[in-house]
Amino acid sequence: MSQRHPAVGLGIALSSAAAFGTSGAFAKSLLLGGWSPGAIVTLRIGIAALVLLVPTVLSLRGRWYTLRRNAPLVVGYGLTGVAGCQLAYFNAVSHLSVGVALLLEYLAPVLIVGWLWLRHRQTPRRLTLVGVVLALVGLVLVLDLTNGARISLVGVAWGLVAAVCLVLYFLLAGHTEDALPPMALAGGGLIVGAAVLGAAGLTGVLDLTTGAATVTIGASAVPWWVPILVVSLVAAAFAYVAGIAAVRMLGAKVSSFVALTEVLFAVLFAWLVLGELPVPVQLLGGVLIVAGLVAVRADEVRAVAAERAERHTDEVPQPTARGGLAG
Repeated sequence: MSQRHPAVGLGIALSSAAAFGTSGAFAKSLLLGGWSPGAIVTLRIGIAALVLLVPTVLSLRGRWYTLRRNAPLVVGYGLTGVAGCQLAYFNAVSHLSVGVALLLEYLAPVLIVGWLWLRHRQTPRRLTLVGVVLALVGLVLVLDLTNGARISLVGVAWGLVAAVCLVLYFLLAGHTEDALPPMALAGGGLIVGAAVLGAAGLTGVLDLTTGAATVTIGASAVPWWVPILVVSLVAAAFAYVAGIAAVRMLGAKVSSFVALTEVLFAVLFAWLVLGELPVPVQLLGGVLIVAGLVAVRADEVRAVAAERAERHTDEVPQPTARGGLAG
């Protein structure tokens, strides 16, 4: 990790978040053109896997044993964090607006807090509880339940499935060993996800229906491969590579905060590309959800800093009665 060029690292992190944020808007143009979510996800992940294949091989530097040792991790990551997460999200987008679908998916950190509490008895601290409350209140506002608006329960269900898959993505990524490069985990997961989705499509389990050869983006009619390339090269391959570069320059903590701006970029691109703009109460809900997520992450950072300070204090030699240092 390098802190010599924090401005450059911040720019790369923002570009990664913006790239991820283009996914829903361009994918929805395909959905409206009759393309199935399965076809979009399979093409997106397959093309991204091909693009990242060479960087993945180079990152291993011949240490193939690290990939074999972590095979269950890579497979699980590909099934849930890659294939499952993307498929659930695009199904949610087919029933909800892009912003609502993405905000539902980003409830994952709140679910992680609940999992750690129930499974590992890690009682959440005050700031974490504040973040959870903010996120849940924001969810109610985003769904506009107070206004009696009709909500697609199918879309909400898919959004929550995407959130669960994102939880598994974080949990599995957090168990990787240092010998397995992040690029290898990302590239391997994309390959596994593409293979599974392709096999499911060939056997008829997954609907790979392709729609119109021409789709509408804004007021323009474009060939189908234009949004496919955007979601594959920009919102997948480039976004993953830029994200890895940002983490190396800024560190995981700072990069994770910047990554939350994907929600804002997604709403922005949905407005520019599809003309979707949330009503004011939904915008307020989005702000509260982001504020809640930031509070949860800030609490984690504060806890780590306190632990390091306590460890440093324990390591400082204590003065003896004669004025010298013990040990």
